[in-house]
Amino acid sequence: MSQSVGQAGEEYTAEWLSHHGYRVIERNYHSRFGEIDIIAVNSQYIVFVEVKTRQSNGMVSALEAITLQKQQKIITTAQVYLSQYQGNLQPRFDVAAVTAQGGKPLGLKYFPNAFGS
Repeated sequence: MSQSVGQAGEEYTAEWLSHHGYRVIERNYHSRFGEIDIIAVNSQYIVFVEVKTRQSNGMVSALEAITLQKQQKIITTAQVYLSQYQGNLQPRFDVAAVTAQGGKPLGLKYFPNAFGS
């Protein structure tokens, strides 16, 4: 998958979040530990969103593509962000699984609290 398809999936997800009551506050946040695709807030949560864009005929699901090691990198990066964040919202880790065909996003499945507890 090309980088531009991944970016299109992230843009699609950011728009979806905005239409569902979230405000995107960061995109592609980096620390020395890793990257978080999207950071958004709503009235209860600060949400760290991992976006996985897959071709419609892909063999590996978006959730399967996020290994425990990848989850740990995201959590550690989120801890760095939260150490500088001036809010008191509850953190949550979500996954957006974007399906693409011909390089264009077709749909999205959203998994709140995808990493569990």
